[in-house]
Amino acid sequence: MCGIIGVVRKSGNAAEEVFQGLLRLEYRGYDSAGMSALDGGKICTVKRGGRVSNLMPEAERLKGSTAIGHTRWATHGEPNDTNAHPHCSGKFSVVHNGIIENYRQLKEELSDGGATFASDTDSEVIVKLIDFYYKGDALKAVARAAARLQGSFALGVLCADREGIIAVKYKSPAVVGFDGNGAVLCSDIPALPASVTSVCVPEDGDIAEITAETVTFYDSKLTPVNRVRRPIFPEQFTLGQGGYPHYMIKEIHEAERTVAETCGGFFRNVDVKRLTEYVRGADRIIITGCGTAYNAGLAAKSYFTEKCGVFCQVEIASELRYSPPKVTPATLVIAVTQSGETADTIEAVSALKRAGARVVAVTNCGYSQITRVAHLVVPVCAGAEVCVAATKSYIGQLAALYLMAKLTEDLFTAQEELTLAGAGIGELLKSEANAEEIARQCAKSSAVFFLGRGLDYAVAVEASLKLKEVSYVFSDGYPAGELKHGTLALIDENTLSVVVICNPALAEKCCNAVSQIISRRGKVAVITCLADVAEKLKASAAVWLLPQCSAVLSPFVSAVALQLVAYKTAVLLGRDPDKPRNLAKSVTVE
Repeated sequence: MCGIIGVVRKSGNAAEEVFQGLLRLEYRGYDSAGMSALDGGKICTVKRGGRVSNLMPEAERLKGSTAIGHTRWATHGEPNDTNAHPHCSGKFSVVHNGIIENYRQLKEELSDGGATFASDTDSEVIVKLIDFYYKGDALKAVARAAARLQGSFALGVLCADREGIIAVKYKSPAVVGFDGNGAVLCSDIPALPASVTSVCVPEDGDIAEITAETVTFYDSKLTPVNRVRRPIFPEQFTLGQGGYPHYMIKEIHEAERTVAETCGGFFRNVDVKRLTEYVRGADRIIITGCGTAYNAGLAAKSYFTEKCGVFCQVEIASELRYSPPKVTPATLVIAVTQSGETADTIEAVSALKRAGARVVAVTNCGYSQITRVAHLVVPVCAGAEVCVAATKSYIGQLAALYLMAKLTEDLFTAQEELTLAGAGIGELLKSEANAEEIARQCAKSSAVFFLGRGLDYAVAVEASLKLKEVSYVFSDGYPAGELKHGTLALIDENTLSVVVICNPALAEKCCNAVSQIISRRGKVAVITCLADVAEKLKASAAVWLLPQCSAVLSPFVSAVALQLVAYKTAVLLGRDPDKPRNLAKSVTVE
């Protein structure tokens, strides 16, 4: 959940680069931040609660050719100066992304030996343990400490007795990037500096000695191992706001391009023959993910059921990992994850893989943990997504899953259909007036209910998540047919119901739901691509007539419309849509 970075340079100030890197990493957590720099055999540390910018006055004074930094999403201990990373002890400073499950036992053991603790975090035991084991060989001390840890961790370790960084990776993301002036340790490839031209992705259990001249990888027993160095390209660094006031609105406007590039990536990079065998030969399809990725699976369930004629179920990964169903070698498990590092998703599909199922990953990050678990990878080509709330990556997931479902029919027709859906998104984004009108109603409502049937219900669930994430307005996504089985009791003049109606076969039933809400004095907004529905309801509800689109592909357009509503509601209420409170982009802890 947190972001870590470490920089080792032949020349220049590594501390300055670490600070800039923390700004790029802030989407991974922004409860607190800190840095340590090694200068002349002395480690200097600054850390503050709140955003990375709070570090600026003191960070500007840090010097050194080696530095580490951390931006935090709190798991243990409230966000404040003391609980911020790096944590220091003796000659060591450590930054940690992950969670240490046995920290209480370790803390008790170390305390009994005389160690004292300043913070409430699980991470402080790491540096205390390294310090305890240190007898002049920092690498051995780190390896011994890592062997005692249970949970997940990516570590960046400074030792005052040596230049460079020692890195450790286990079930948390980490990459090592290279340029002509040294090396960079980082949680995510998109947050690396633009000077980096190639990367190594450590395996779980790896320990790396990173200096300005060389990077040496070891396994957990300190036996040297080889890791592949891969080139990366400038187009991966797309973190600028591009003139938009927020990343969220910029990324919403990149949805049409995401559809096109995901189609291109599918035909370029996927083993279509093998994937077709997986889909056509499946006795059952299980789609799993968390949050927005799970919601993409809800939509895709209809695609696979209708086009493949196979039973398809969608499971929340955090539940699936603890109650995995029986699978066969013909069962296809599709793991959907934007970051490719979502801990619950990785654990769930790993268990199903061990039980014999085939695993396909749908992800926006090609060098992530999920790609090493899956048998095949279907790329989502959304580019870097900085806003915590997923927007364009959701649209890319829908595109990737639709292409997979069409493997039993005609892929080229699917590409044409998705091109039209992308054009519908582009047309929608030419005017945002309707989004502003509905956003004003959302902002003054005590609760917002998103309703729909079939695919429209899947969109309603995702729309509810977006609104609550970025605006903090209570919302719920609900099947329109279930309205009168409980939710209708909550309808009054202070609530807004947003009803998605894009399927002609279900339109009349959804219109009945609108009538039920209005008769209880509830306010209604209607999102539809059906002209007759818009005409019928325009006198009694706020109606947004979307560009015409087939029912099966309507989620591409209706979801983007509701992303706009969420964004504009957040702005009206003075929220920061890019960094909603208590959340982070990549959920790498349970």
